[in-house]
Parts: sequence; C-alpha cells; structure tokens
Amino acid sequence: MDHIREHIREQIKIENLTKIFGHNEKRALELLRHGKSRDEVFQATRCNIGFADVSFSVGRGELFVIMGLSGSGKSTLIRAVNRLIEPTCGRVTVGGTDVTALPRRQLLLWRRKVAMVFQHFALYPHFTVLENAGYALRLAGLPPAGCNARAAEVLELVGLKGYEHHYPDQLSGGMRQRVGIARALAADPEIIIMDEALSALDPLIRREMQRELRALQQKLGKTMIFITHDLDEAIYLADRAMIMKDGRIAQIGTMEEILSHPADGFVRKFGDAADKSKIVTAGAIMKKGYDSIYLTDGPQTMLRKIRQSGLSSLFVTNKQGVIYGIVWARKIRACGNDHGTTAQALMEVEIKTVPLDAPVREVVALMGENSLPIAVVDEERRFCGVITAGSLLAALAGECVESKERVQ
Repeated sequence: MDHIREHIREQIKIENLTKIFGHNEKRALELLRHGKSRDEVFQATRCNIGFADVSFSVGRGELFVIMGLSGSGKSTLIRAVNRLIEPTCGRVTVGGTDVTALPRRQLLLWRRKVAMVFQHFALYPHFTVLENAGYALRLAGLPPAGCNARAAEVLELVGLKGYEHHYPDQLSGGMRQRVGIARALAADPEIIIMDEALSALDPLIRREMQRELRALQQKLGKTMIFITHDLDEAIYLADRAMIMKDGRIAQIGTMEEILSHPADGFVRKFGDAADKSKIVTAGAIMKKGYDSIYLTDGPQTMLRKIRQSGLSSLFVTNKQGVIYGIVWARKIRACGNDHGTTAQALMEVEIKTVPLDAPVREVVALMGENSLPIAVVDEERRFCGVITAGSLLAALAGECVESKERVQ
C-alpha cells in the first residue's frame, strides 16, 4: 500500500493544528506543549481542548476516514479544515493554498471548493428535490436554467432521476441523503467532507448508501474526508483511516495496518470488535515469488519449472504476466516428449482467482470444498502470487492465536 500512496498527489496537509475553547488559550497551549492531558489542562485553565497538535495529509482522490469515540474531537477537527471553526494555532494547506491565512472574503470564495454533508439531511421542506440539489448553485448566482440542468445531472448520478419534482417528505431516508450528496456534488467541489453522513439511516439503507458512495468516489475521483464512529463502515470505505482519542491522533494507516498492528492498547481495544477476515486481504497472505509457465513453454521447460517450485502445478501466463490457466505435472508427463505441445494446449482454463484486495473471508468461500490453489491477480489480471489451502489455514490459525493471546 505504501508504494501506491507514494504516487498519490497530496491535496490536504494539516500541520500541528490545535483548537482550544476558553479564555486562557495561551496558558492551555503552554500546558499542552508540556505534555499535559486534556483533563489536566481543563482543571488548570477551565479551557476545553477540541483537538491538539494534529498533523496528517490526504491524497488527491483519497477517501480518508476519521474515527473516534464521541468527544474525541473528530467533528471539531474537520470544521477547522475550512475554518467553520477557527483553529487556535497550526496550519491547513489545501492544494498549495494556506487556508489558515486567507482573509475573510477570499475564504468565502475558497469554501466553494469544499462541500459538507451532515448526519441530518438539512433539506428545505418547501423546495423540490431539484431545487434542493441546485441550491448552492443559486446562491453562487448561476442562472435558473443552468442550476436546474446541473442539479438534474447530479440527481441522475446519485440514482434519483425521475424524482426531481418530489418534495423531501415524499422520500425515504436514504433518498433524502442522496439529495444531500447531490447538493454537495452540484458545485463540482474539489473536496467533500461528510460528518456522520450515514449514521441516521437504518442498517440496510446504510449499507446500500456505503456501496453507492464508494462507487461515486471511484467514478468521480473526489477527495473525501468521512467521519464515523462505526468500525465496519470505515473498513468498507477507507483508503486510509485515522483514529482519534481525547483530541489527539492515536494511529493513521490502512484499516489492515491499524487492525493488524495497533499502535497501543486503545487502538487494539477499538479494533477488537472487527472481524479480521473482513480486513486482511489476499495480497497480505499470498505466497509471492512463484514461477509461472508461459503459454509457449514446451514439456521439458514446464516440468523443470514445476520441479523447481516443489509443487504439482503452476499457473500459466503470457510474457507480460497476465494469467490464462493452470497446468498440472501429470498432464505434462502424459503427453510424453512431444516438443510441439505447449502449455496453451495442456492448461485448464477454469481457475480460481481473487484480486489483491479481496478480504480473506472471500478467499475462504472460494477455496470451499475444493482445495485447489488460488491465483492472486492485480487489476490487469497479472499474476501476483498464490494462496494454497495450507497458507490459508496458517493465516487463519495465526489470527486465532493472536486473539487467544489478547484474551490471556
């Protein structure tokens, strides 16, 4: 994952951001810098610490999730990104613009690049769906015809075509939230911030909205910061996640990194409710470095590769690594020494493959009763590694041992 993130262009950079509520900010800040806790600062100054010394970055097109218990500072933090709440100190840079230094007029213009979606839909009940979706455009001075055309476009994008002239009270909760998302998309913002945006929905609608949100993000490539206290939601949505505790960062990483290698006891406890089979991926447990047989290889070349691998079969690829099938040693031996026979003629094309990011539970289901090896492939169907029944059992056994050690 790190080698992928190196190529993600940084869009948002937060540096040493702190927010203190109260009249004795200078003293509170001094205590924080000396390592005092939130409670200790409050006892000494009666100042409340919203968040303290927070630094992180978000890549362009990344879906970055911020998690934490109630009161951890996550919602206060995201309001400081676009200065709905003024930070006490620190810096917010977005696309090279120092947001914390912008004068009021420029800040108002800049905020058009950032859309926010909240837990409560905040739709105007006397406006139609079309009018609600285009409201931000109307405020920006776009002519009515242009507002309606753009609003209709984004409503179709979120699956609400045909509902343009309905009113909010005629829609389900999930549909109303789609209107909120459409309104956020209408102005074509660079960044979308969602604060517990799906929390008010019932579980089935919430899962559907998560799928639609992920599909939208992948299609549009928008940078998203998503706030949630729901671990399963973070697992489903996040490219990376940040866990906050008492206004400070506890850990940042992919969900697999956070749950497999928690930074401390708090993060470990936070993740204990997670089913690791949902997070640990095929790429994390596959055996790398396996040779493959090329489509044009003859019998002796194939047998030599299989002997060197110590296996009874190898997957068949072209010279670029794209997988086509599997060939078995017994089948090669059965063809004798016919040098005109190639792997393409002997291979079986019915093979099991999973993408690198497939969760382990999908691998378990695919392995099923038939314990044939599974090929792990990338987005171009290039061969990356192998999962055998033995390696899968070892991975699952390791998880069970880890869980037992935590209990003890």
